[in-house]
Amino acid sequence: MLELFRFPGGVKPASHKQASSGSPIVRAPLPKQLVVPFRQSATGSAAIQVAAGDIVLKGQLIGRAEGPFGAAVHAPTSGTVIAIESRALPHPSGLAAPCAIIEPDGAERWCERTPLDAFNASLEELRTRIRDAGIVGLGGAAFPSHVKTKTSIDTLIINGAECEPWITCDDRLMRERAHEVVAGAIILARLMGAKRMLFGVEDNKPEAAAALRDSVGEQGCCEVRVVSVPTLYPAGGEKQLIRVLTGIEIPYGKLGPDFGVQCFNVGTAYAVARAVLQGEPLISRIITLAGNYAQPGNFEVLIGTPIETLLPLGQPKADTDRTVMGGPMMGFALSDHSVPVVKATNCLLAMSPALFPPPPPEMPCIRCGACTRACPVVLQPHQLYWYAKSKNFGKTQEYHLFDCIECGCCAFVCPSRIPLVDYYRFAKSEIRAREKEKAAADMARERHEFRQFREEREKAEKAAKLAAKAAETKAKLAAEDAAKIAAAQARAHPEEESTKEGA
Repeated sequence: MLELFRFPGGVKPASHKQASSGSPIVRAPLPKQLVVPFRQSATGSAAIQVAAGDIVLKGQLIGRAEGPFGAAVHAPTSGTVIAIESRALPHPSGLAAPCAIIEPDGAERWCERTPLDAFNASLEELRTRIRDAGIVGLGGAAFPSHVKTKTSIDTLIINGAECEPWITCDDRLMRERAHEVVAGAIILARLMGAKRMLFGVEDNKPEAAAALRDSVGEQGCCEVRVVSVPTLYPAGGEKQLIRVLTGIEIPYGKLGPDFGVQCFNVGTAYAVARAVLQGEPLISRIITLAGNYAQPGNFEVLIGTPIETLLPLGQPKADTDRTVMGGPMMGFALSDHSVPVVKATNCLLAMSPALFPPPPPEMPCIRCGACTRACPVVLQPHQLYWYAKSKNFGKTQEYHLFDCIECGCCAFVCPSRIPLVDYYRFAKSEIRAREKEKAAADMARERHEFRQFREEREKAEKAAKLAAKAAETKAKLAAEDAAKIAAAQARAHPEEESTKEGA
């Protein structure tokens, strides 16, 4: 029996998972138009490889990964690229980015797919395949997965906790496609030389855990265990799950590989298996439609599908007033339903005043300490709140503001209904903006100082050249004068010159 540990804090909100977890995954219909962003993660964008008018095949590379943290982008279906233009993305900022607008032809014609032998291919071949397939973390962070495989570890953790309420896409994936999830996890274990592999699944998903156990069987690559962990939000957080399964506490500024452990989402493991064993890039993902729907469920959706065409599949009820991408704890409300599905989209939560009543008015902090007891990162949220509210950003950093994972536990338990996470996000954005301004000012100052130095150097060099030229001219004139004097003397005393010659 594997010894389990507990992370500090945490909360137990109502799960509300039954409505969507009971239905099998359904493939979403092909939309009339796909909007595929060339930026799928915060770490990097892709170099555009197509132009308006190009005919593309399903799975064809349309955006090549740029830089060490870039992620490739592929055509989700066959059709015609009708435009390359800037479109809004599903992000709290509402900012736009370049996108390929693809009009499907309905034929679903694949490009050439080349499977790899997962056990005979070299590690570099496997890593390159993962990079070229555009695989990123599907738990929400969307960090390029090939980067995480470059370190050697002892323990590989596959995250199937899915702790946030309402979301069940990982649950259904593990139930229905456990064999491929396990296959992808084995590939990842081989890539990093893991000696042990742990599947962490919350104990409110017994069917998913059972499906994984049936698929694991006897694996010669390393020790493999499927572990049911206590249901406690945010047990699905990477550092929290590592703490529960291994007892290792990862401090801020450090990463799992520093302690011999690495964590991947079950959806990422599934995508790795498809990329390596089938030669299929990441062009779709499972998305939960939950909340105020008549027909909630999980759907396999092509990347780039406009969200407005996806919502009718769940049949939103008449009193739906907003849609949140993600869960109720860490998700954000969409201001525009025309934005596309991206690789980080895991849930579209329909909200209504009846199901999610508007929060009561914010009341003054009473310093009860409930937020501190609930914080899974052992911070002092009430102190961070006071300093963020007063815009004393230096103090917020002294209280480790950037350790905050914005899980929302503090706001969930606050009796004064203070939206604490909003204050922390505000403080973080202000600090980042000021640091950016300071960096720009420092660069401008350095450029100004270098310009002054260059001008002074050029002035000194010019003065030195003038002085050298003046000295040269003076010496030349002096030599000419001496020659003239000598010639005059010779003319004035010719007998002396002849005497000298005779001597």
